[in-house]
Amino acid sequence: MNIIHQFLGHDAGNLFQFIKYAISGCIATATHILVFHLVAWKMFFALQADDWFVRLLNLPIQELDDATRSRNSMKGNGVAFLISNLVAYLINIYWVFVPGRYHWIIEISLFYLVSGVAIAIGTALMGFLIRRFGMLTTYAFGSNVFAALMINYAMRKFFIFNG
Repeated sequence: MNIIHQFLGHDAGNLFQFIKYAISGCIATATHILVFHLVAWKMFFALQADDWFVRLLNLPIQELDDATRSRNSMKGNGVAFLISNLVAYLINIYWVFVPGRYHWIIEISLFYLVSGVAIAIGTALMGFLIRRFGMLTTYAFGSNVFAALMINYAMRKFFIFNG
C-alpha cells in the first residue's frame, strides 16, 4: 500500500495508524491545553503569575488561595475535556480508526467513558499536586495529559473502534 494512501485513508498499517493517532492526539491535546487555559483565565480563575500562559501573553490574573485554585482548575479541566474529547472523537472516526464496531451512540459513549476515566485520574492528581504541594497550575495540568495518553490509545484501538 502506498504511503499517501495509508496516511490519508482508514486502511493503514499499525505504524501509520499509530502516527496518525499521535498527530490526532497532538491536535486534541493542543485543543485541551488552549481551552483549559482560556477557561482558567476567564471563567474558573486558576492561573498564577508564574504560569507560562500568563507570562507568554502578559495576562492579568486574580490571586487565589491554593484550595480555590485547585477546585477551579478541576472545573476548567472538565470543560476542556468535553471540548477536546469531541475533537479527538471526530478525528479518530474520520481519519485514524474505522468506526462501526458499535452503533455510533454506544461508540461515542465508550469513547467518553474511557477518556473520562483517564481524565478523572489525571484531574484528581492535578488537584492533589496543587493542594498538597502548591505546584504551578500549568505543571500540575501536565499530569492529567500524561494519564490520558497512557490509557486512551489501547482502549480506543482494541475496544472501541475496529482496530
